[in-house]
Amino acid sequence: MPITNEKPSDQKRIVASLLSECRVPTPGEAAMLMRRKVVLGAVACSALSPALVACSSGANEQDVARALRRPLAGDGDRALLMRELVRYATLAPSSHNTQCWTFRLQDQAIVIAPDLSRRCQVVDPDDHHLYVSLGCAIENLVHAALSVGLQAEVHFDPAGLGDITVDLKTTRASVTPLFQAITERQCTRSDYDGKPISNEELRLLLRAGTGNGVRLMLLTERAAIEKVLEYVVAANTAQMADTAFVAELKTWIRFSAAEAERTGDGLLSGSTGYPGMPHWLGSLLMGLFYKASSENERYARQIRNSSGIAVFVSEANDKAHWIEAGRCYERFALQATALGLRNAHLNQPIEVGAIRPHFASAFDLGNQRPDLVVRFGRGPAMPLSMRRPVQAVLV
Repeated sequence: MPITNEKPSDQKRIVASLLSECRVPTPGEAAMLMRRKVVLGAVACSALSPALVACSSGANEQDVARALRRPLAGDGDRALLMRELVRYATLAPSSHNTQCWTFRLQDQAIVIAPDLSRRCQVVDPDDHHLYVSLGCAIENLVHAALSVGLQAEVHFDPAGLGDITVDLKTTRASVTPLFQAITERQCTRSDYDGKPISNEELRLLLRAGTGNGVRLMLLTERAAIEKVLEYVVAANTAQMADTAFVAELKTWIRFSAAEAERTGDGLLSGSTGYPGMPHWLGSLLMGLFYKASSENERYARQIRNSSGIAVFVSEANDKAHWIEAGRCYERFALQATALGLRNAHLNQPIEVGAIRPHFASAFDLGNQRPDLVVRFGRGPAMPLSMRRPVQAVLV
C-alpha cells in the first residue's frame, strides 16, 4: 500500500499495520526463493531463442566494465590527469546507479554539481540520496588525487546551488589501501557466508565510516539484525505496492549486459543473479514475478546470511550532512573491500518517509536521521556495473 501521500494520522495507522501484519519470512521460505529463481531462469533461457536472450554474465560487457576501472593515467599531462581523476570519482556508487553528477574542471580545482535530470523523484523526493551519491564521488576523488600528489580540500556552500568545489594542492603522493580498493569496490547483492568478522575488522570499518557530524552503528547481534529485517520487510512491502515507485525503478533496470553497456548506467539485473534478457522481456517478467513476497524472502535470506548491518546516522538533516554521510559510506565500502568484505544497501526503511522515524525510534536515534542501512559480510563478487564516459559528465 503506498503511504507517501497519506495524511499524517493515516500514515501512523498504515505504518502500525505494516509492522504488525508484514510477516518476516522464515529461513526455509527464503531458501525456497533461491530454488524458484534458478528454475525460472532456466525456463526463460530454454524457452527463448539464443538470439533473443543471453543467459551468460555478459563476458564481453564485463571486459568493458573492467576497462573503465583501469589504473590512473596522465603522468606529466595535467589536462589528462584531471579527466582521469573525474573517471575515478565516477566509479563511486549512486542511487540506482543514476550517476547523478556533473564535473567542471578548473586550473587547480574540480567542481562537482548535482545533475537534476537524473533525480529519482519517487524514491528520493528530497534529493537525500542524490547528495549522498555526490559525497561518495568526492571521497573517491580525494583518494585518487592523493595518490598522484594532490591534496584535496572540499568546500560546500549550503546557501549556494549545491556545487562542491574540490581544491587541489601539491603534496607528497600517498597510495592508500582505500585508493587501491576503488576499482574493486562494488555493491554486491549476493548471498554472504554468514560468518562473523573479527573485532579488528569491525574497528577499521567503524573508523572509516565515522565523520564530521556522522556516526556509524555496527549491528552484529542477531536480535538487532532481525529487528532491521522487520523494518526492511515492512518498507519494501509499502514500496512495492506503490506503482510510481515500481515504474521509476523499472526505468533504471538494465535487463542485459548489452543494455547496460549501451546506456552506461542503471542496475544490471545480472548483479542479483538473474539471467540476462531483452528489455521488453525483462519488463514483462518483472511485472509477472516481481512481488513483495518473493522480494521479502530474498531480503530475509540475505540479511540473515550477512555478518552485520551498518547504519549511518547524521546529526542534522541537511545537504552538508548528506554529503558527509556519502563520504563516510564510501570510506566504509572501500575499507570493506580492502578487507575482502562485500556490502549492499538495505535503504527501504529510510526511503519510506512514514516508516523512517519508527526505524529511528527502534534504534534510539532520537531526532537524528538514519542516512543509510547497509549489510556486510564475505561473499562472491557479482558482475561489475557500468559507467558513462568522462565526456558525458563534464560540463
